[in-house]
Amino acid sequence: MKNLLTLFALGFVLACSSNNSLFAQNVLDGVYVKEHYPTRKVVPYTHLREADVMWATRIWRKLDLREKINHPLYYPTEPIKNRRSLTQVILEAVKEGSLTAYDPLDDEFTMTLTKAEIERKLNFIDTLYIEDPEPPYEMKMQVVDEPFNPANVKEFRLKEDWFFDRQKSVLEVRIIGIQPVADNIDRTTGEVRGKEPMFWVYFPEARNIFASAEVFNRQNDAERRTLEDIFWKRMFGSYIYKEKNVYDRLISDYMLNGIDQLLEAERIKEEIFILEHDLWEY
Repeated sequence: MKNLLTLFALGFVLACSSNNSLFAQNVLDGVYVKEHYPTRKVVPYTHLREADVMWATRIWRKLDLREKINHPLYYPTEPIKNRRSLTQVILEAVKEGSLTAYDPLDDEFTMTLTKAEIERKLNFIDTLYIEDPEPPYEMKMQVVDEPFNPANVKEFRLKEDWFFDRQKSVLEVRIIGIQPVADNIDRTTGEVRGKEPMFWVYFPEARNIFASAEVFNRQNDAERRTLEDIFWKRMFGSYIYKEKNVYDRLISDYMLNGIDQLLEAERIKEEIFILEHDLWEY
């Protein structure tokens, strides 16, 4: 009789736990199922012939994630249910092999990083001497494996081409590459010692991943955008730090003052605007 009661109690507990798990699986965190963003597809670029490119130039930009307009790209610093930051999306894709990481000094995408090199960038391995809690309390060497913190990336660099398509009579821009830049933090003091470019990513390859990565919308939670929308619609703040030139030099190489560098960046942007305006002037 006791065995029967035990079996009955065990069956009741299992039934309750299974019902609870089924009930938990049917919980909907919201009022509708979000099906649109996870299945978003990339809008392909229109075909472009070399003969139709009337004018072109190449520029490099810095995208500071500390600017308010860029906060949707920086937050959340920790992944939540529906959202990840731009850095988290790129790092996860590089880890699983969906994105190819190129050498940080090679913005022409000719030298790929090996898996071991990527691991060294995304994991910090060090040895520390820690006191043994057991007698005789000797100092023992211990290996510490610290994963990379995506919140340390506060800057991105963009490589893009601007061109005038005379077939459509429009000035267009296409991003060619994107590079995360991490803070170089001193492990002992915690101070930021500078910036360290991590790797380049070929942007057309990343578009398929960005198309389904949801981004927070301050105005309307029912109309969230994706990372692809942010870059396609130019909904970010940035400034130019290099224009293609015969010397292959940065703006900071010939403009030493910070204000002069910003003014030079504005001058380059204004030249592109004036060029488009002159082409439409009758």
